[in-house]
Amino acid sequence: MALATAFAVVACGSDAGNSAAPPAAGSHSAHAGGSSAPPQPLRAGERFVDLKMAEAYTPAPPEGGGTDEYRCQMIDPVLTKAAFLTGTQFMPENVAIAHHAIVYAVPPGGAALLREQDAKTPGLGWQCFGGTGVDGADVEDDDEGADPGAAWVDTWAPGATETLLDQDAGFKLEPGSLIIFQMHYNLLATDGKPGGSDRSAVRLRLLIVEDSPHIVGYDQEEFARRLYYDRPIDASLAAFKAARETTAELLERMSEEEFRAYVREGGQVETGDPMPDDYRKALIKFIEMHGNSELMGVLPEREWILRAPTLKRKLALTSKVQDEVGHAQLLYRVAEDLGKPREAMLQDLLAGKKIMLTGVTGFIGDLEPAG
Repeated sequence: MALATAFAVVACGSDAGNSAAPPAAGSHSAHAGGSSAPPQPLRAGERFVDLKMAEAYTPAPPEGGGTDEYRCQMIDPVLTKAAFLTGTQFMPENVAIAHHAIVYAVPPGGAALLREQDAKTPGLGWQCFGGTGVDGADVEDDDEGADPGAAWVDTWAPGATETLLDQDAGFKLEPGSLIIFQMHYNLLATDGKPGGSDRSAVRLRLLIVEDSPHIVGYDQEEFARRLYYDRPIDASLAAFKAARETTAELLERMSEEEFRAYVREGGQVETGDPMPDDYRKALIKFIEMHGNSELMGVLPEREWILRAPTLKRKLALTSKVQDEVGHAQLLYRVAEDLGKPREAMLQDLLAGKKIMLTGVTGFIGDLEPAG
């Protein structure tokens, strides 16, 4: 009956002990200093899960002679919900015989194959070389179109530290996923004879996927408080200028079709940025028409200020008129920045060359003078 290669959970959570398994007393010169370095601090949402082999394994030289044995060990992180593997730190116990290790992540679809392989193999784990050694749960497949049954996530050699992925990247582990590490044991220091047992461990850095994450709202007051308005603004102005110049360089290289596609997809354009002439003209016409509508909307509203029955209503109408004039001012300013002087817009309005946008419909275009 095969001995199942289960692993014991040593510790988990951000408050778990961070010490690696103690190294063996002896160490041949090639592996001196092979013990693992302390891990880097946890980032937001992460936790450590330390897994150790359930039993010690004593490697033996292969039949026919030699000093190397490649042994795969199976780790079950016992996940109850999806998580992202964002860091891995292999922790060898017997560095005198541990030559190197490779860590693989196997999705749930390959778990049964691995357990079957482990069950039919005497001893702890199974012989493997170049991968997990299990068809359908390996890093490569005979079917080129098939998804790989395992992902290579980490490599350890003496002196290596934790493999830490960027915070926005990780290997997704679904519940039921397994971790495999392939151990290369070298018995050169013991003249090809058994050199003692090994019970290595691995530390996983996991970012747990929350089904209903709590999203903290944007605190405008706190953000404004931390702006420190008395600080020098030269660096901020330089950064803003550089961003504008970079955007302008990209817009200058765009064809008209690319520019319109950029705008349709939500791209932002400033009044001073390069843009097709026809687009700029149409933009000026539309904004000018909107400004005219705001300004002319004042005329009927002002007539009702003196007719309002109460002082409160008179003040409300006065405020509305003030708002309309302010809106017109802002719109004229934008059209002016796009290239048409404000005086020219007002002259066209008084001469009847431009129309307004009404509450029902509106048009963009020039009007021929009546007569």
